[in-house]
Amino acid sequence: MYALKPASKVILRHQDMFLNKQVLIAGNVQDLLPAWLNARSVRVHTAWFHYQQTLVRVMSEPEVQFGLVADTTLVSKCETLIYFWPKNKSEALFQLTNLLSLLPLGCDVFVVGDNRCGVRRAESMLELWCPLSKIDGARRCGLYYGKLVQQTRFDLGDYWQSYLLDDVVIKTLPGVFGRNGLDKGSQLLLSTFKQPIQGNVADIGCGSGVLSAVLAKKGIAGVRLTLSDVHAPSLAASIATLRSNGLQGDVLASDVYSAISGYFDMIISNSPFHNDVQINLKSAVTLIRGARDHLRLGGELRIVANSFLPYPNLLDEVFGNHQVLAKNGRFKVYQAFY
Repeated sequence: MYALKPASKVILRHQDMFLNKQVLIAGNVQDLLPAWLNARSVRVHTAWFHYQQTLVRVMSEPEVQFGLVADTTLVSKCETLIYFWPKNKSEALFQLTNLLSLLPLGCDVFVVGDNRCGVRRAESMLELWCPLSKIDGARRCGLYYGKLVQQTRFDLGDYWQSYLLDDVVIKTLPGVFGRNGLDKGSQLLLSTFKQPIQGNVADIGCGSGVLSAVLAKKGIAGVRLTLSDVHAPSLAASIATLRSNGLQGDVLASDVYSAISGYFDMIISNSPFHNDVQINLKSAVTLIRGARDHLRLGGELRIVANSFLPYPNLLDEVFGNHQVLAKNGRFKVYQAFY
């Protein structure tokens, strides 16, 4: 987290352009560039809870906003936007439409990102509101610059989607995993539940809330759900999914177990293992290692993961046991008991 990412290093090549500017940084920024950038003022909007928690250790909390959308309080007086391009195109459009609806006409807009994540698309996506030109390219990243010539119109309601899974309504937003339908990993995990769930159940990395909603609908009355994620759109989607199905549950912003207390009869997860284009197993390893501290005696961890990931040895190390409940060409469902 503390070493600057390649995209941030490209920004610093143009440090002089920000010296007297009131800067808003948003998008997929992942390092401490906001604390190091030499500008008149720097504010940050992020959709990632774990990043916000890291950044507030070195910046004042009012300058760093975590949430689904930015608001006028944060954006007011900012005259320069530095947007870090994410891998997900629909999430980029969602975030930029929100930001450009709040920023003043004539403000400077910089878009930077990894070429492999499709940052080149920014030129065509923003041409009506903010014509961009490429001004730098290095470290497999591109930097684009333009001025806002027309504010966007942003209405959150335009971005909600839903789909039916049997009789369960699943609500989604741009950037939420499985936005257009049930992913194959979650499908395999759900297929392993032959008995209704009961007791206290934690869904870590809940995404749209699909696992919790489907299992709770078929579960025993009185199931108590806790859903957590670090991604603001996923948290909003999970809340909407539970509400749409008449279900109750606690939905928490939490970096794996960071905001979770108490003990559970079951922990379930379809944990991500990518950070943009890079494999990153940190969250999944934390999920497995920390599970024993959050399970009741006899409690169960059940997760789905890509078959090539090295989880069997870790499960045996932590729990002393594991079973493969189901597998296909890509995924395996692991079960371990405390």
